[in-house]
Amino acid sequence: MTQIIDPIFEPSVLQEPTLLGEDFNFDALACPLLQLQGKVDKNPQTAAIILAGGTGERFGKEGGKQLVEIAGKPILTWSAEAFDAVGDVGLIVIVCPEDRMREYLSRAIDPFPFVTPVVLAPSGSIRQESAFAGLEMVGDEYEYVVLHDGARPLVSPELIEHTINTVKGNFDADGAVVAHPAVDTLKVVEDGVIVGTPDRSVFWNAQTPQVFRTGIYRRAHASALSDGFVGTDDSSLIERLGGRVLVVEGKRDNIKLTVPEDYVLLASAVRTMLLNSEHR
Repeated sequence: MTQIIDPIFEPSVLQEPTLLGEDFNFDALACPLLQLQGKVDKNPQTAAIILAGGTGERFGKEGGKQLVEIAGKPILTWSAEAFDAVGDVGLIVIVCPEDRMREYLSRAIDPFPFVTPVVLAPSGSIRQESAFAGLEMVGDEYEYVVLHDGARPLVSPELIEHTINTVKGNFDADGAVVAHPAVDTLKVVEDGVIVGTPDRSVFWNAQTPQVFRTGIYRRAHASALSDGFVGTDDSSLIERLGGRVLVVEGKRDNIKLTVPEDYVLLASAVRTMLLNSEHR
């Protein structure tokens, strides 16, 4: 029996990323130019919290998306390696489901040559709880903390370092968020009816990494917990306290793996990186 697929509400690619075909079945580990060199400065000031606690329901793959592989490496590994290559990052905290910690370590961390110390923290029922659990693992010696989605594997060490330095270089800033300007026309809709068209020039699409001064970030979490406030991202916790958060323009290809279509984009980008490296 032929399955009828609604072209509007169904993903435009195969539900199972493992069935995408041989074009994406290449091994990035065989290409040294795609390997990042881990390093840690003598006195690192920043700790990284990588949030990998999502269930991946929209991705449609049992077990979530963090361990789905692109070019022989799990998505989570691609993300963590970028932070391993930033000298100012002295600790990487991976927040994941407590009952899968051993699996995450054995598949995404232990097989790879990380230089930066990696520890795990149990994820909560919502993102904010997971971020707080990761923050609890960060010692007072770290003046800055950087938050990142484990499902954004194309983040570069250069972007991470630039965002950290943006906060360091602006003494009146409490943090910085990577984002890119909105390019689509935006509509305000109420009950299915358009009631306004705002000026899109003031709207940006927030991404990660997001970097904050650790002290204000701890206070923001404490205040949110006390007031029962749940923010849409980490920056919103600081914004509600009147904190000053800067924006760092990122690239649109710093996408998050959310639905199956995203896998095709990510795999294609990695393959392009591989082909470009071969022609240098």
